[in-house]
Amino acid sequence: MIQTVLKRDGRVVGYNEEKIKAAIRKAMLTTPLGEDEALIQKISDRIGISGREQMTVEEIQDRVELELMKSPRKEVAKRYIAYRDQRSIARRAKTRDIFLEIIEAKNNDITRENANMNTDSPAGMMMKFASETTKPFVDDYLLSAEARDAVRHGYLHIHDKDYYPTKSLTCVQHPLNHILDNGFVAGHGESRPAKRIETASVIACISLETAQNEMHGGQAIPAFDFYLAPYVRSSYIEELKKIEALAGVDLSHLYDAPVDDFLKRPLDGLEGEERWRQHAMNCTVSRVHQSMEAFIHNMNTIHSRGGNQVVFSSINYGTDTSAEGRCVIRELLQSTYEGVGNGATAIFPIQIWKKKRGVNYLPGDPNYDLYREACKVTARRFFPNFVNLDATFNQHELWKADDPKRYMYEVATMGCRTRVFENRFGDKTSVGRGNLSFSTINIVRLAIECMPVCNPQERIELFFKKLDDMLELTARQLCDRYNFQKTALAKQFPLLMNRLWVGADKLGKDDTIESVINQGTLGIGFIGLAECLVALTGKHHGESEEAQQLGLRIVSHMRSRVNEFSERYNHNFSVLATPAEGLSGKFTTKDRKTFGILPGITDKVYYTNSNHVPVYYKCSPAHKARVEAPYHELTRGGHIFYVEIDGDATHNPQAIADIVDLMDKNNMGYCSVNHNRNRCMDCGYEDAQENLTECPHCHGHNIDKLQRITGYLVGTTDRWNSAKLAELKDRVVHK
Repeated sequence: MIQTVLKRDGRVVGYNEEKIKAAIRKAMLTTPLGEDEALIQKISDRIGISGREQMTVEEIQDRVELELMKSPRKEVAKRYIAYRDQRSIARRAKTRDIFLEIIEAKNNDITRENANMNTDSPAGMMMKFASETTKPFVDDYLLSAEARDAVRHGYLHIHDKDYYPTKSLTCVQHPLNHILDNGFVAGHGESRPAKRIETASVIACISLETAQNEMHGGQAIPAFDFYLAPYVRSSYIEELKKIEALAGVDLSHLYDAPVDDFLKRPLDGLEGEERWRQHAMNCTVSRVHQSMEAFIHNMNTIHSRGGNQVVFSSINYGTDTSAEGRCVIRELLQSTYEGVGNGATAIFPIQIWKKKRGVNYLPGDPNYDLYREACKVTARRFFPNFVNLDATFNQHELWKADDPKRYMYEVATMGCRTRVFENRFGDKTSVGRGNLSFSTINIVRLAIECMPVCNPQERIELFFKKLDDMLELTARQLCDRYNFQKTALAKQFPLLMNRLWVGADKLGKDDTIESVINQGTLGIGFIGLAECLVALTGKHHGESEEAQQLGLRIVSHMRSRVNEFSERYNHNFSVLATPAEGLSGKFTTKDRKTFGILPGITDKVYYTNSNHVPVYYKCSPAHKARVEAPYHELTRGGHIFYVEIDGDATHNPQAIADIVDLMDKNNMGYCSVNHNRNRCMDCGYEDAQENLTECPHCHGHNIDKLQRITGYLVGTTDRWNSAKLAELKDRVVHK
């Protein structure tokens, strides 16, 4: 006898024979003979008594069809079958509409969810088809009922939900030396260990690309300068050996001799060994420069994920003070400044300068000259961004200036802001680790629901109760996903779980990844702190000290709770200042439908990223820094401070240094600078003129702006969704 029914969305409900009778009756009423209550009851009884204790909706409907076909009313069976088909088509109608929009390459928020993805290409279409059909499967079969309801009603967003069934992890900081020293197998070929700078550069690209196909987030190299430095020396030795073979001299004593700096210099006036040495050095620098050019070019042209997306890549550098490391940094910066192709700004990799006192920040520091060069490059090309190793929460007690592997104790960031450093299960490091998954809470909706409470104290107390409930739910959801991820086999991630993830070298190909992935982090993010504070206090934290104190109290509470979750569930939980891109308009759309347009809250089509001061709020860089700085220590899953500066920054690198100084002064962890940059989409010409409508080079009128969408650049705003385009339009200069 049937007791319960398993519905299509995974819910289990009690069996109700009235629904069967109603469906049969509806089919009968469309036939000439009309309804037959006796037959309806007879069929209903037979199905209810003969069925299993639990059956699916489809199984019950199949039984109804069978009983109708056996009855004298076969015409009813045909109408019932037709009715089922219509219902099935109706359920698929939304998917059909989405697919048609993808097929027709329409520019909308579905096809422009990720600005780094070209959904107009065949491979991009396939990825989007897969994405849109996978999400409902996750909702129906992989999420708990409470998580599914929270997502459906706009309280929670599960990032990269379409990748959930693959068991993939989000991101990783590549220990590139493991691959350069040992080689690796990818696909049907294998790579030998690198011997020269050109090979090392190519292998770095392949490592990032291959891992991107095994993961759903970004890829980063935590110490690009340290990893490539040895191959500057080996290439230099190659050049010396070429001279030996040509000139018949012995220069072996120069192979490992100290070099003050690898710089190109004219050979005029040099003789003998001094001339040979400088010639070898000049050739080496040229090779390093070409390798850096190739690396940047490859990272902007090599596609991953089926050919529809360039690798979401990041590199961290700036603290290797050796002559070889400085050479890598210098030529990387010079190649970035020159641009790619016809001089266009490179979109990837996201470059991140690791700023540290005593190393590269102050006059007299070994790499201070390269820091000033980095500011010059950023003034023209947006990158590098700057991570602050001097921030109190980014320091490591084991870091020593004379340690050749000190990069192991330097925090490295990724993409828009992802940060991994603290670790309950091993060494405190960024290397070989990353985020496992993260989900974001809509704190604005929670605050709006509290607005009817007149008493301010009671309103805020209610908000914290709602926030606690959502934090508990989100922690459970992340643990559920972790428990699903940990069942993956190492062979599913042939590079990640062989050469990259910390501890993975001990796994056999048929071992699960459970024993190593707890080194990663589970992130709980938030969006719209500004709008949340307006709902609770009437003002956001940029304009009110009262709101600022409440904002800090909210995020501090989240930090305390994730620490509790780390103890309770034995995971590395962290708070993430969510880099909302596609999400920035999703929550707002749902909240506007539910609550209407509320001034300062839902009157924009986007919510403000994480703890940022709203983009439309006019204030100085210093004020913005003072407001946002305290949140960086609290959001150790990742954060960013950015400033919009006015005019042409190309010839004003000091403006960039001033922003880095604000980061240093206010104990912030990560910062970037936005400025005006026009791009001709026809010829690639770039400049910083205001309101440019005609290209000075080709006289075309297809002019777009090069801008960060969150923390990364996008070559054309055609790929931005409507919410981010609205935010871009609202951005004001900070001055």
